[in-house]
Amino acid sequence: MTARPDPTGPRELRLDPDRAFPAEPGVRSIAREIHAATADLPIVAMHGHVEASLLRRDEPFDDPARLLVTPDHYLVRMLVSQAGGARAVPGVTGPHDLGVRSSDPAVSHETDPREIWRRFCAGWPLFRGTPTRFWLEHTLVSVLDSPLRPSAETADEIYDHLVERLAKPEMRPRALFERFGIEILSTTDPAHASLSEHKALAAEGWGERVVPTFRPDPLLHVDRPGWVEQVRLLGEAAGSPVDTYPQYLDALRTQRAAFVAAGARATDHGHLRADTTPLDDVTAGRIFDAALRRSATRAEAEAFSAHMLFQMAAMSCEDGLVMQLHPGVLRDHDRQVHDRLGPDVGYDIPTPTEYVHGLRPLLEAFGHHPRFRVVLFTVDETVFSRELAPLAGVYPAVRLGAPWWFLDSPDAMRRYREAVTETAGFYNTSGFVDDTRAYCSIPARHDLARRIDAGYLARLVAEGRLEQDEATETAVDLAYRLPRETYPAL
Repeated sequence: MTARPDPTGPRELRLDPDRAFPAEPGVRSIAREIHAATADLPIVAMHGHVEASLLRRDEPFDDPARLLVTPDHYLVRMLVSQAGGARAVPGVTGPHDLGVRSSDPAVSHETDPREIWRRFCAGWPLFRGTPTRFWLEHTLVSVLDSPLRPSAETADEIYDHLVERLAKPEMRPRALFERFGIEILSTTDPAHASLSEHKALAAEGWGERVVPTFRPDPLLHVDRPGWVEQVRLLGEAAGSPVDTYPQYLDALRTQRAAFVAAGARATDHGHLRADTTPLDDVTAGRIFDAALRRSATRAEAEAFSAHMLFQMAAMSCEDGLVMQLHPGVLRDHDRQVHDRLGPDVGYDIPTPTEYVHGLRPLLEAFGHHPRFRVVLFTVDETVFSRELAPLAGVYPAVRLGAPWWFLDSPDAMRRYREAVTETAGFYNTSGFVDDTRAYCSIPARHDLARRIDAGYLARLVAEGRLEQDEATETAVDLAYRLPRETYPAL
């Protein structure tokens, strides 16, 4: 039997110009033409986790491992998932082996960036068929001019090339911002943030290009560790004590106003459930007081968080901030990993999510309010056609968010369009939202979304359901106009 060539050996890394387009030649040809109308449009990145300090400092990136490996939850979780398996990566038993720091000083982590990079390259086959592979290939080729496919054999050569490349002035964050064609970038910031980095950027003329987003989650879940400390920080930021429930609401309004003044356009909420049942003021105040004494029950905490989503919607009617809601993820599924490494190291797992009954109080109260808009995301794609598309298709305040987190992959994006378009249409959706921490992958994520939409629209043209000029106009709307319209300046 003839031995198969080793697919992990040194090979040139290249991008297929037809990647992610439909396979059928006729539809693919139409998709090429539609995509050409969107490929060079500006990027509107209205939901992400790139920090303003990155652009404020505008310093060279440290090294390839800290840029591309350690902060990428998708990448880390995949390499860790094979520990002890048939394709285990030598040296990788947990996130700490890829540079993820522990909250416990007694737990060591890998500090050699070259070794972290070698481990990533050795695990390259694990990413076959994943969106991580798509994004990384795009980043390595289009942004970093990497010549070789990652593998154990090519790791050091690629690493040396990337170190040299990252040292060049054109690879600094602000230069890349311009090169990527980013028109506006929204960060995600805690409610107590001083926004000093945003103010400094504004003083340098970047105030309309880098804007904050108000993320109050730690303040809305009274049973979370550190909630009392979060309340204290809120009071300090707002410049007034927060000892009572009315003071708490006032401080939240004060901070929201500070965010609006800094250019914010949205709030962001990552609750486990989509429940928005309001409480009366007396009950809410009683739970708040109990939480300050650390005696609130779990049931009381859940009721309070639902009530506060309702209150956040009410405040959005006052100040105009778009409300983003993405429930349905159980954070830190492995409590032992959380205790060793802290939160947000890749052990967040989607759960079934119910929207129809949960959102009914909020939408009955504010679904037709002229100043209110809520963008609904999910990682439970079973609800796209059954719940979310019908809600977006009737309530003026609702926009259906893009496929997000575990669903921002080629096939899931296609399923999204197929599931929601017939009920919600295109214009009750938000346009693409990338939700990334990986700065250099922003163009890759937007490119993938534009390619998938071009393919879906091309099929409608091929089936005689749209004219090609309509499909092209819709593609431009989805890539650029709809995100701008969904998140308007205040």
